[in-house]
Amino acid sequence: MTDLMTLSVKEARSLIYKALTGVGTAPRNAHYFTEAILDTELSGLEGHGFHWLPYYCLHVSSGKIDGKARPKVKKITPTAFMVDAKGGFAHPAIEKGFEKLVPAAEKFGIAAMGVAHSYNAATLGYHTGTLAKQGLLALGFTNSIAAIAPFGGKKPIIGTNPMSFAVPGRRGKIRFLVDQSSSHVAWTAVKRAQEDGRKIPLGWALDKDGKPTTDPVKGLEGSMAPSGGFKGFGQGLIVEVLCAAMTGSALGTQMGSFTEADDVPINNGQFFIALSPKAFGAKYFNAIINDLVENIVSQEGARLPNSRREANHAKLEKAGLPIPRDLHERLVGFAKS
Repeated sequence: MTDLMTLSVKEARSLIYKALTGVGTAPRNAHYFTEAILDTELSGLEGHGFHWLPYYCLHVSSGKIDGKARPKVKKITPTAFMVDAKGGFAHPAIEKGFEKLVPAAEKFGIAAMGVAHSYNAATLGYHTGTLAKQGLLALGFTNSIAAIAPFGGKKPIIGTNPMSFAVPGRRGKIRFLVDQSSSHVAWTAVKRAQEDGRKIPLGWALDKDGKPTTDPVKGLEGSMAPSGGFKGFGQGLIVEVLCAAMTGSALGTQMGSFTEADDVPINNGQFFIALSPKAFGAKYFNAIINDLVENIVSQEGARLPNSRREANHAKLEKAGLPIPRDLHERLVGFAKS
């Protein structure tokens, strides 16, 4: 059984920030990133929070990622922006771009932003949620290393390529949020099963011959099963076009590894679209969203997308965040680097 310890929110925030900056991440690049990792862990997405932090730290140490990179924002039109992450973390690039995207969407009703030469965006819903908290309807996309074969094929061509959609509520709240990969489950779920020596359910992954498997090792050697069959691959294809072709970043088949601590950049991309409900539907937006939400939650057993994350957030803020003791010690080591 894993030996766990519990951190308060304050302790967890400090540990994340110190681990990132301890290995050479510039403080200016660590704040938004720290909040994103913390929010992910509070949301109950354990495989995407503390679990990935050692990879981030090792990638700075190995030179795979430039922790001191200064992202550059280019204004293409009053409503279109391109951010060059400069081989650094995605989070400071996204944060810098949002400084232009938000006021543009508020002024013109809609604005879009690409992020090029980037890195793992981690939980995509954190970024769209950030826009929703500022009153904007948000769409977000990020591509990743090839893990899904085309429907009927065997060789992975696109990544698990998530997309996210966040709807604003009143007073800086998120009304609801969709955050889903193009695969049946996240790649991390199969990776964690492989690390723990557990079998995976049928339907999660396919082996190299394109057959369903319960062996996570064979699944990682083969491909992830697309969500909804050909529909999942179609969704992933949309993401690939927006994040690679629209930004000049790498296709999933050309990216560096998300896990290996080498000096090969990942070079993936992100894309965001923000819309202002005030501009498009000021008179009726909130009323219609309220009706939509009521039609969902009034059904016994039904729940809104993101409601489980919000419930976890409220619970863990009070109870504290569990973390394996050996992982905690490893992160403390990075903090003292």
